[in-house]
Amino acid sequence: MASPTFTFTDEQGQLRAAVRKFCADNFDEPTVRALMESEPTFDAKVWARLGGELGVLGLSVPEADGGVGGSLVDQAVAVEELGSSLACGPVFGTVFLAIPALVAASSGEVRDAVLADLVEGRRTAAFAVADRAGGFDPANVAIAAAASGAETTLSGTLERVVDGTAADDLLVAANGPDGVALYVVDAAGAGVQRTGLVTLDLTRPQATIVLTDAPARLVAGPDEATRVIEHAVQVGSALLAVEQVGAAQHLLDLAVEYAKSRLQFGRPIGSFQAVKHRLADMLVDVEHARSTAYHAVWALADGSDDPALAASIAQAVCSAAFARVATDTIQTLGGIGFTWEHQAHLYFKRATTDAALLGSPEQHRSRVAAMVLDTASADRAPRVADGTPA
Repeated sequence: MASPTFTFTDEQGQLRAAVRKFCADNFDEPTVRALMESEPTFDAKVWARLGGELGVLGLSVPEADGGVGGSLVDQAVAVEELGSSLACGPVFGTVFLAIPALVAASSGEVRDAVLADLVEGRRTAAFAVADRAGGFDPANVAIAAAASGAETTLSGTLERVVDGTAADDLLVAANGPDGVALYVVDAAGAGVQRTGLVTLDLTRPQATIVLTDAPARLVAGPDEATRVIEHAVQVGSALLAVEQVGAAQHLLDLAVEYAKSRLQFGRPIGSFQAVKHRLADMLVDVEHARSTAYHAVWALADGSDDPALAASIAQAVCSAAFARVATDTIQTLGGIGFTWEHQAHLYFKRATTDAALLGSPEQHRSRVAAMVLDTASADRAPRVADGTPA
């Protein structure tokens, strides 16, 4: 029997075309260069259009929560195009992590209000929760929650928070008397100090955030916070992988076009075997990365596979593939590829930064190995007559 295959629907093709046109109009190279040097590093009006006009920010959010009611695959299609253009904005903090966390949390007044604002693009968010190799361990939470009557305040330091410089809301995991819970903090409120960091990738800013008795509102209590955060990190890993695929595909297209037009010794450099082989290897890297990225998205969307395993495989493959393609693109471009004037360095810096977010390729390969070994050990465990482990 042939294995089932997946094809994108006509609607998803139309979505891809619409987002690609929007990115071409609003995130061309001169605009990206101007935004990454500005404060904040994105255009709030363009961001609001992404939410209110295109509905891109809430593609996988149920209609009952103010979203489009599509699937995570729909969201991934849009993210791939945003990655291709290095779209400036808090995509990582808001779309990859905060919105999935809020969707996974139980409905409530705070959760519903924050989610609606994020989906419509009225506000932005940063996910100020420390992960370890793309996983969440409650034991690593260093933020303390203290209750005083009906009010809860948070204190502690959050390091290297992506999109933390300009986010309106911070989703923070904190230790309280009953365990770890997820809270939302107004980033412009009392008790919040943000310090922007000097980063390699100027299109993806980071900040150190110090909370000192900062007022917080509960989003997910100790009974569900770990599940909510783990789900958000898995979705974030899958969408980050898809974004990396979009950027890597852009570089491949750029390198192929250059190899066809650049002449050396009276011939296009793409006719030389060494260049042909490099481009072929880049194509294999991109296609392999695309397969693993969308496999992770589908696993999360329909439960067709272990989402934690699929997300780690995607990150292990896509981070490494994007980094190799970025390096090989610069090599193919030759001297111009090393200059500030060419866009290749922007993608190289994004590739280097992305490889350190939500776990490095090496860390994810170790996670995959551990999960496979655990599964193998469980399969070999002695079983009683009814088939359950002894």
